[in-house]
Amino acid sequence: MPGGWQSLGFKMEHFDASLSTYFKALLGPRDTRVKGWFLLDNYIPTFICSVIYLLIVWLGPKYMRNKQPFSCRGILVVYNLGLTLLSLYMFCELVTGVWEGKYNFFCQGTRTAGESDMKIIRVLWWYYFSKLIEFMDTFFFILRKNNHQITVLHVYHHASMLNIWWFVMNWVPCGHSYFGATLNSFIHVLMYSYYGLSSVPSMRPYLWWKKYITQGQLLQFVLTIIQTSCGVIWPCTFPLGWLYFQIGYMISLIALFTNFYIQTYNKKGASRRKDHLKDHQNGSVAAVNGHTNSFSPLENNVKPRKLRKD
Repeated sequence: MPGGWQSLGFKMEHFDASLSTYFKALLGPRDTRVKGWFLLDNYIPTFICSVIYLLIVWLGPKYMRNKQPFSCRGILVVYNLGLTLLSLYMFCELVTGVWEGKYNFFCQGTRTAGESDMKIIRVLWWYYFSKLIEFMDTFFFILRKNNHQITVLHVYHHASMLNIWWFVMNWVPCGHSYFGATLNSFIHVLMYSYYGLSSVPSMRPYLWWKKYITQGQLLQFVLTIIQTSCGVIWPCTFPLGWLYFQIGYMISLIALFTNFYIQTYNKKGASRRKDHLKDHQNGSVAAVNGHTNSFSPLENNVKPRKLRKD
């Protein structure tokens, strides 16, 4: 058995060396400033984490099919509070790093701001690592049997971001890469604080800004395209290929998030207007799911079964 593990280890090292040679030929030499950093030296751990994530997305709902959903209320509060604080830290550090380094909005190279570049790199490593932590979003959906929330958009966004940011951290870990991460960190402060508060049932009637979080995400993608396009129109030492890729990726997110927004809010609004009219015709107006903020209780998301106290 030890010999088998050694053989497997040798094959993995050979595979990683081949990948590194291919990446270097395609993307050029890596940025040496992140050499030796956790998870960044080779791509295999990030790839394996992504494969495990997709397997859990596929197998998790099957495993939970005939099981009672978990509440996860306490851990959700802690988890969302932790990500809120991490996102706030990243946002503040990125803003101060950009200010101290006198970053150029239109185009910023990766080796022009000295120590400020290193500050940005350190923060963006945490941003990359946070994408691994955020896999838990999906795992909580599975455990709570909120499978309707595991959409193509959700899986595509979570699985792709970790992989994209591995490449960003190895080739363009600062400079023009800062902008999208800064906006996204700010949006995540709003989003995870919302999710954390929504984990407390008594707070749900007062949470009204979920719709505006999605609007903020769409605005974030548009602003990122505009700022990235500036680097194409007024180029600097930042590689153009990365800018073109980011524009394409942002367009894909805009398409998916716009579809999500239409499906979630426009159709929901039309359905509510129809129900409202029907209820008036019956001489009464009923509440939607018993919640003014459209949060359905856990029991509404699963097949009827014996109620339990969370």
